[in-house]
Amino acid sequence: MVITYKLEAEMELMERHIKVLKQVILNQPVGIIKLSQILNMPEHKIRYSLRLLEQEGIIEASPSGARATKDTKKILSHLKDVLDDLERKSTRIRKEIEEIEKLEL
Repeated sequence: MVITYKLEAEMELMERHIKVLKQVILNQPVGIIKLSQILNMPEHKIRYSLRLLEQEGIIEASPSGARATKDTKKILSHLKDVLDDLERKSTRIRKEIEEIEKLEL
């Protein structure tokens, strides 16, 4: 459905980034090929996730591979706050939809 496609795509992308981050933390320092093998994911998707995570300051590149930064925990805490806010918004939207469903169409 077009109205939800972008939201679903972004959530799937976020889920992938978090999976990549988890493996970076568990295996640091770790490179693209190793992450691709661990996650059974194409290297170009790993590369994209690593680039985004690095731009956000969550990971950093090193000669031996990606590793978490000193700010990773703080950024993850902020991310959880954002997800909590999205959950509240989602609940409000759901209630609006339920009210609409009760209307005579």
